[in-house]
Amino acid sequence: MRTRLSQIWQLFNTDIRELISAETVGTAAESTSAVVEIAKTLQEQGKSLEWLKPLVENSGSLLGILCSPGVQLIGSGLQFVPVAIALFKVYRKRTKQDPCLVDCVAIISQAAYLESFAEILAQHQQLLASWQSQPKGDATLTKALQALEDFELDSESAKSAIASFPDSQLVKQYNQVLSARLQLSGLSVNEAEDFTELVARNTEIYFFNALSASRDSVKLLAELYSNGGIEVLKKYDSIRVYLETEIEPKPQETVFNETFSYRDIYVKPKARGVNANGKIDNQSETFDLETWVKNLLFDKDPKNQSQVIFIQGGPGRGKSIFCRMFADLVRRDIYRRWTPILIRLRDIEEFQPSLEETLRSRLKFDFALRDNWLIDPQTRFLFILDGFDELRIERSNNQTVERFIRQVGRFQHDCQENKSMGHRVIITGREMALHGIDRLPPNLERVEIAEMDIDLQSQWFNNWRRHSDADKAIAFQQFLQDKKHCPEALKELAKEPLLLYMLVAMHRDDELDISKFEQASGTEAKILVYEQALNWVLKIQRSDSRHPELNDELTKQKPEALRRLLAEAAVCITQLEGESASMQIVKARLQQDDEVKQLIEAAEKQLGEEALKTALSAFYIKSDGSGGVEFFHKSFREFLFAERLKQSLEDWTEPGKRGKNFNIDEQKLHWEIYDLLGYGGLTQEIVKYLMGLLVRSNEFRPVQLFQRLEDFYIRWCDGEFIDAPPENFPQKKMRLLREQGSKLGQRQVDIYAGLNVMILLLELHRYAQERDDLKQEIVFYPSGKAEEYFRTTQLLRIINYSDCFQIATFNSVVGQFLSGADLSGANLRGAVLSLADLRGTNLSGAYLSGAYLRGTNLSGAVLSGADLSGANLRGTDLSGADLSGADLSGAVLRNAGLRGADLRGADLSRTVLRKADLSRANLSGADLSRANLSGANLSDEFSGDIRWDEKTNWENVQGLDTAINVPEALKQQLGLN
Repeated sequence: MRTRLSQIWQLFNTDIRELISAETVGTAAESTSAVVEIAKTLQEQGKSLEWLKPLVENSGSLLGILCSPGVQLIGSGLQFVPVAIALFKVYRKRTKQDPCLVDCVAIISQAAYLESFAEILAQHQQLLASWQSQPKGDATLTKALQALEDFELDSESAKSAIASFPDSQLVKQYNQVLSARLQLSGLSVNEAEDFTELVARNTEIYFFNALSASRDSVKLLAELYSNGGIEVLKKYDSIRVYLETEIEPKPQETVFNETFSYRDIYVKPKARGVNANGKIDNQSETFDLETWVKNLLFDKDPKNQSQVIFIQGGPGRGKSIFCRMFADLVRRDIYRRWTPILIRLRDIEEFQPSLEETLRSRLKFDFALRDNWLIDPQTRFLFILDGFDELRIERSNNQTVERFIRQVGRFQHDCQENKSMGHRVIITGREMALHGIDRLPPNLERVEIAEMDIDLQSQWFNNWRRHSDADKAIAFQQFLQDKKHCPEALKELAKEPLLLYMLVAMHRDDELDISKFEQASGTEAKILVYEQALNWVLKIQRSDSRHPELNDELTKQKPEALRRLLAEAAVCITQLEGESASMQIVKARLQQDDEVKQLIEAAEKQLGEEALKTALSAFYIKSDGSGGVEFFHKSFREFLFAERLKQSLEDWTEPGKRGKNFNIDEQKLHWEIYDLLGYGGLTQEIVKYLMGLLVRSNEFRPVQLFQRLEDFYIRWCDGEFIDAPPENFPQKKMRLLREQGSKLGQRQVDIYAGLNVMILLLELHRYAQERDDLKQEIVFYPSGKAEEYFRTTQLLRIINYSDCFQIATFNSVVGQFLSGADLSGANLRGAVLSLADLRGTNLSGAYLSGAYLRGTNLSGAVLSGADLSGANLRGTDLSGADLSGADLSGAVLRNAGLRGADLRGADLSRTVLRKADLSRANLSGADLSRANLSGANLSDEFSGDIRWDEKTNWENVQGLDTAINVPEALKQQLGLN
């Protein structure tokens, strides 16, 4: 049976009329009437009966209070749920029976809705002021109230309200009344709708709290509560605890060893858009990143709602801090549109079959451990996944980053399709993290955090001055803006938030030597910052009065020993592919360093086993909460690892004594290579720091280093090390890593050691080719030197070996280091090198038939005479490349960039060149028979002796009408005369 809400209200307000007729609450409470329950409730709250009068006299529902000008919702402390429960008690005493389900839901839901609204209204001060100005009603509001009173509720719709209150027909009626009233208070239609949605979502917790509170009064409500109410309350409480412990404190954490927090000096970053090809327009206007993200999240366009937000940026650009601040901003959102979930992706130790399970593995809170925790229209999560480039890939389980990012893309698409999953996803990471992933989700919306401009720097300095030496801060800011005296390298470094902090902090402490930056640029300038920062840290330790004995022993007397200790900690953490390592592992690597070993033993004898941890705690390393150490920032670890590797490279070429060529013999060299490099791929940042450190070192002996590494590489290619019985170096290193918690296998250790040595050889080759005194002595052929009429297969075998446990391992590790390599005559048939950096590479005469080169950068590469038949070159950059005489028959060059390429005599028959850019390309003698050139750009000068046939597709070719030297026969065929 269906019952109008006004009828239900009249059923209960009879007793209220009797109560109000009494002169005071006290006299009513002393009467023998059943309304004593209501009076008692109001007495306990200490409230007047006045607010009830308009409801009894003029309204057909409890929500009529929203339109009662005499009632102040805020400040009076009115509680509606207790009154509703008192009404149930009155009804039961008077009728000797419990109210039915429909009656209970109607009264309880209105009371809960009012309490939810009162709580939220209190947080909107401007709206509160206009609300309390008591505007007069209007026709729209009157109509909405009448519709509410006429709304009919039955058992099924009541159950629907219990199951999903914010989506029920009942609450939609409530929302219409509230929306009309809000618009009278000055909100727009859209603003009022957003507000009412928030109130409705927020009501659920009040609703189930009301069920809990009324269990003793109404048996039916007790049953409803026991059948799900407890679980709902536990879920919301678990979310509350998560936000209080994992999100709210993050912005308040102190910056390194300072006394102020991240919130104190944070400035909102700016960003630039990234197109579908990953290109950034550095000339375009920057925009506020926070505003851009919010606009995309709030956009109601289904296409934008299905977008995954990917925020990229270089090291120290502020990605992680943005995540912290934005997560807390979402937590504090007065509309509570999403619950922020912040996950450091480096903490994911193993991928699960589904994204839901992977996320759950990092969330140990009750709300995430429930079945279907992501299918709940009342709880929308904003997943902020920080550090995509730091994912710990369990390669033994064949799980890949590519699979994970596609899972995220599908998840976001599913959320847009399913109304019960209103979740959104934000990912951050370095841009290079996407290299090697040729099939990125189509719904990836990318932006890059821009460098700090003058405006952001000014905001940052204003914040800094409030918490540090203001005079020095002003002086350094003015110096950075001094065009005559401030080195350009220093100005560039100050555009990075992390480096700006280091520069200003060192300047404050009189530890910054500005003169050293006058001739520096790029990576060299960064190296100077980190070197000076290390010295600064050691000085901070010496001045720490909390541990005077430790400071004096570890830093003043033996600063170099402590520096080596820091570097070894960086090696440990890097090799474990995480962000922390136990102190025991760090100490184990230092067993052969007598000076450091003695230093540690002496410190521990005096101050206990915590001495080492204390020694590392000043700036670069902090405790990870489990007895280990963790670097504050990945950049510090990468620099220290590069410094440690540089020391070994110099040691490996140190001249020997008494007739020995080198101080370190072959056996020790080979073991140290596996020990240092048999762990995973060197990052571009580590390699940049390494080469920057080497080229300015007096101990850098490039020819000897190249010879020793090349000898190792050749023997590694032959499988000498992994095949050596009974125990070999890959096996030994694997056992050490397994003891430390790594899951790398023996083959993986061997593969990584060899590939990392290849990277070092490629870097030495590039360095030497730019120097006349070295270009003849250092020439590296990754695939071996090709002989006439014979192609080399060495590199193809390496690629296949590397990919034996995970496809595209070679490409993901070495792909970004191949620019300028000599791969002439190499047999690379079917090789996967998508998105690799092959700029300026010599691939003349190479066999690349069927190779997968999608999105690869081959600009300026030499591919003359190469066989690229059937290769996938879609979206590849071949601008300025030499493809003369190359066989491109049947190749796919859709959307490829061939601007200025040399295609003289090239075989382009049956080649797909749809939408390719062939402007200014030299096509003299090229064979275009049966080629598909639809939509291609052939503007500018055109070679006149190309070959084509009737099956060549010229549909929608651009630029032919204005190009010069177009063959007359072609003009006639296409009607261009």
